[in-house]
Amino acid sequence: MKYIGIDIGGTNLKAGLVDDRGTVLATKKEKIAQIHNAEALAWAMVSMTQELASAAGVPLDQIKSVGVGVPGTVEIHSGSLLYTCNLPLRNVPLRRLFHRYLHLPLYIENDANCAALAEYYVGAGRDSKRFVTVTLGTGIGGGIVHNGKIYHGSNGMAGEVGHMSIVHNGLDCPCGRKGCWEQYASATALKRMTREAVECHGDSILAQVVAENGGVISGQSAFIAARRGDAVGQAVCDEYIAYLAAGITNLVNIFQPDTLAIGGGVSNEDEECLLKPLQRLVARDSIPCPAEKKTKIVTAQLGNQAGIIGAALLGKKKR
Repeated sequence: MKYIGIDIGGTNLKAGLVDDRGTVLATKKEKIAQIHNAEALAWAMVSMTQELASAAGVPLDQIKSVGVGVPGTVEIHSGSLLYTCNLPLRNVPLRRLFHRYLHLPLYIENDANCAALAEYYVGAGRDSKRFVTVTLGTGIGGGIVHNGKIYHGSNGMAGEVGHMSIVHNGLDCPCGRKGCWEQYASATALKRMTREAVECHGDSILAQVVAENGGVISGQSAFIAARRGDAVGQAVCDEYIAYLAAGITNLVNIFQPDTLAIGGGVSNEDEECLLKPLQRLVARDSIPCPAEKKTKIVTAQLGNQAGIIGAALLGKKKR
């Protein structure tokens, strides 16, 4: 059997045809900006499903289900999209709208949970029973999988790890709190730290790295400078990794997962520069336990396809 996974992102609506092993067989995408209302979203999902099946020569009756990952709040039992910051849509009965056009089972889930499910079954968490993912992007997303099931909490909103406070009365967060982890350890936070360092040290190698990139600061800038031997760039990296480790340690102490995987663009940094220093700090600060029972801190494996694969697997696993 085949499955369709749809990932609703900030810029694109991406869909993939996925087989039983979690392999992506074909993909399609379109711009989110072209979608103006709930009906348009439902129809885009239907048309992408039909086009993927047609392009792969797969009859629609061989598509077992369609899964959708949404960057926001969902009601999984009714198949409704409650809120997402990417689209001006609220309380959308997405499953019901989809079924106006196509009668395939449709599942809906938070996108971070989809990524966690994908990594659990076919990525970095394959050998784990208890698994946590952390995605470092504009904010920080998280997903928790226990014995093959996504942990939703009592209200479906579990996993908002970016909004645990790690600095009392710290930086303001758009969520309304202060000191949230994502204000210190997201890719956005790393860029802010880098910009502040460049403003204070205009003659540093870090400033030179930014200038070489046309003045654009990226999540790589500080790491590039550090590899060139720049003390300023290294200081930014050290501060960032310390904040990242503070949140990771909290998650390890609370959930004690077999494996915790870190994804997002920042996670692509060289292991010696990011992962290994992070592992050392977490090992130092987490609750002591026998070496064979310690949480493994690893890099996520599926990259940008995790959302599509995880969404497709929603139907296969039938949660």
